[in-house]
Amino acid sequence: MMRTEGKATRSANRSSPWKSSYVAYGLLLGSLLVLLYLMVSTQLSYSQKALLDLDPAAIDSAETIPVKNRRSHPGQATVDDASRGMEEFSREEEEAKAKAHTEPSTPRRQEKQDESEQQWAGRNSIEEQLGNEIKSDNWEAKSQAKNEETAESKEFGGGTDDYNNVANAKPICDTSFGKYDICELAGDTRAQGGPGATVTLVSPRAPPKEWQIKPYSRKYLDGLKAVTVRSVPNSGDAPQCTTQLNIPAMVIELGGLTGNYWHDFTDVLVPLFIGARRFNGEVQLLVVNLLPFWVDRYKRIFGQISRHDIVDFENDDGAVRCYPHVVVGYGSRKEFTIDPSLDETGGDYTMVDFTKFLRHAYSLPRDRPIKLGDVRPPGGRRRRPRMIILERTNSRKILNLPEVIAAAEAAGFKVVVAGRPKASYDEFTREMNSFDVMVGVHGAGLTNCVYLPTGAVFLQIVPYGRLEEIAKTDFGDPARDMGLRYIEYSVAAEESSLMAVFGKEHPMIKDPAAIHLSGWGNVAEWYLGKQDVRINVERFRPSLLRALQHLR
Repeated sequence: MMRTEGKATRSANRSSPWKSSYVAYGLLLGSLLVLLYLMVSTQLSYSQKALLDLDPAAIDSAETIPVKNRRSHPGQATVDDASRGMEEFSREEEEAKAKAHTEPSTPRRQEKQDESEQQWAGRNSIEEQLGNEIKSDNWEAKSQAKNEETAESKEFGGGTDDYNNVANAKPICDTSFGKYDICELAGDTRAQGGPGATVTLVSPRAPPKEWQIKPYSRKYLDGLKAVTVRSVPNSGDAPQCTTQLNIPAMVIELGGLTGNYWHDFTDVLVPLFIGARRFNGEVQLLVVNLLPFWVDRYKRIFGQISRHDIVDFENDDGAVRCYPHVVVGYGSRKEFTIDPSLDETGGDYTMVDFTKFLRHAYSLPRDRPIKLGDVRPPGGRRRRPRMIILERTNSRKILNLPEVIAAAEAAGFKVVVAGRPKASYDEFTREMNSFDVMVGVHGAGLTNCVYLPTGAVFLQIVPYGRLEEIAKTDFGDPARDMGLRYIEYSVAAEESSLMAVFGKEHPMIKDPAAIHLSGWGNVAEWYLGKQDVRINVERFRPSLLRALQHLR
C-alpha cells in the first residue's frame, strides 16, 4: 500500500510539473491583492475622518466663486442683497492691495512708481486728451453704463463683511494712506448724528471693532472732528433705525482749509467727485462741520453730486439713518487732479470728466477754444483769441501790467484783465468759459482753469525762488490732466522785486536752494508773500507766441 501510494505520487509529479508553478504564481498574486486592499482601506478611513472634521462653513467658503471687486449703486437693491454682495469679491485683487500696503518700499518699486507718475504727469498731448473725451463724450451716459455694468455683477460690493471665512478680506477702514482715511460699509449700516456721531455696520461675521475717522481729505490738520466707525455682530449692539433709506450715503467733513479757492477744489470738490460720481446723484451727503454759505456758493456742483437733501450730521440729534452702503471719508492721491490708476472713482473718471461735469453743472457753452484756422466770417475780420490776465492785488502782482497787455495785444490776442469777481459766481464761471487763454502769476486764482474749454491754453508765471516744482504740482500737472495746453514762464532774478530788497549777492537771490533748506517759513514769507514781478516783455514774448501757436 505504501509502495503503491509513493509510486503514484512520483508519477503525478513527473506528469504535471507546470501545476507547481501555477500554484506559486497564484499565491504571489493573491498576496499582492490582499496588501493592496489593506492600503486602500486605510487611506479611505483617513479621508473619511478628515471630511468629518472639516467645518461646513469652510466648505461653503471654498466653493464661493469670487467676482471682481467693483462698487456701484443699483437703485433697487435691498439690504439683504447688499449683504450677499459683500461676500463675493476678488481675493486676488484684495491680496494685491494688501501686499501693496504691507510690503516695504524698495528702490526698484519706488523707481517704477516714480516713472509711472512722470509718464502720467507728462502727458501734454491734446490729441490724447481729446481722445479720452471722444471715448466718453457723454459723461452722464458713461456714468449710467458703469453703474448698470457693475450692478449686473454685484450689488453694493466694497467693504468687507466676511472676516471668518476669508483670510485676506479687505478691511472696512483703510487708514494706510497718510493723507486721508476711507471706510466702506456695505450692508446694514446705521448712521447716528450729533456731537459724537457714529456709523455702525451690523454683520454677524464682522468681529467687534472701532475706528476714529476724520472724514476730511487732509486728516493731519488741526481742528478736525472725528466720527466713530464701528462693526458689531448683533443688531442689538447698534442704534435702532428711525429712518430707512435705500440709497447710499457719504460722510464728509468741511472746515480744514476750506475757504481758500484752490483748497475748495483740491480738498473738497475734486475728492467729492472721485468718491460720489459713481452713484450718479443717488447718494445722500452727511456733512460734519457743515458750512451753509460755502455749500450755497457751489450749490450747482452739489446739486449734480446728489439729488437728495444734505444732512447736517453734527446736529442730527435723535435720528438714526439706515443705509445699505455708507462711505466715510474722501480724498485724492494727488493735488488738484484725479489719477485713475490710484484714485478709486468707480468709473475710471479723469480730470477731463471733472471739467465736463462742471460745464454741465453751470450750463457752460464752450467745449473747445477758438481755432485760428477757422474760416473768416462773411464780410468780417477773423476773430482774435480771447485772453484773460488774472490780476493779483496783494503779493505777486505784475508791476508792469500795461506793458504785458500791450505785448499780448501785439501778438494777436484780445485781452481782458480780471481781479476779484464782482458778479455772481455762476456768472463768473460763464465769463471764464469764454476765454481761449488764461495768464496769471502762481496763486489760488489760477484754479479758474477748471472752467476753460478743453484744449485752451494755460500760461502760469512762476515767481522767482525755485518754485517750479510747486507750480508744476499745484497747476502744471492738473492742467495737462484737464486737457489744457500748459505753458510755464519762470521769472528771472532781475524780474523779481526781491532783487531791490536783498541785492544779487544775498542768499535769497544767489542761493534759493539754501532758503528752501532753511525751512518753509522763509519760502512762504518772501518768495510767496513779499514778492512782486516786473515781466521782461521781450523775454516773455516767445511764451505769448507759443500760446498763439497752440490755437492753430
